Amino acid sequence: MATINEVQDEIIDEFEGFTDWMDKYQLIIDMGNAMPALDEKYKTPDNLIDGCQSRVWLQADYVDGKVQFQADSDAIIVKGIISMLVRVLNGRTPQEILDADLYFIDRIGLHEHLSPTRSNGLLAMVKKIMAYAVAFKATQG
Repeated sequence: MATINEVQDEIIDEFEGFTDWMDKYQLIIDMGNAMPALDEKYKTPDNLIDGCQSRVWLQADYVDGKVQFQADSDAIIVKGIISMLVRVLNGRTPQEILDADLYFIDRIGLHEHLSPTRSNGLLAMVKKIMAYAVAFKATQG
C-alpha cells in the first residue's frame, strides 16, 4: 500500500496536467463520481459534518487497527474534495492520520480556488477525520 505522501503526490501529479481551473474542477467532480456510493443507512445526522454548507456524510469504522472511511455529499465539487481526503487517509492507523501533513490541498491550489464557505467546509471535513482518528486511537488503550 502506498504511503500517505505517495498518494498525495499521485493526486498532485494528476492535477499538474491541467492549467485551467475549469479542467481541475472537472477532475475533482470526476473523482467524486468515481467514489463508491455511501449506503443510505449511513446518511444519518450523526454522520453529517457540521460546518459544511452542503451536506457531507462521513462514516468511519475501525477495522483491524485501521480506519476505514466512506463518504458522500449532495454537492458534486464537495463530493470530489471528500473523495480525495478519503483516498489519502483511508486504511491508515489513527496515528498515521494524526501525523499526516495534508500538503496536497495547497499544492494543487485548492485552498485559493475555493469559496470561503467551501474552505470552511474543507476544514470541517479534515477536523472530523482527525476527531475520528483521536477517538479510535483512544480505544486502542
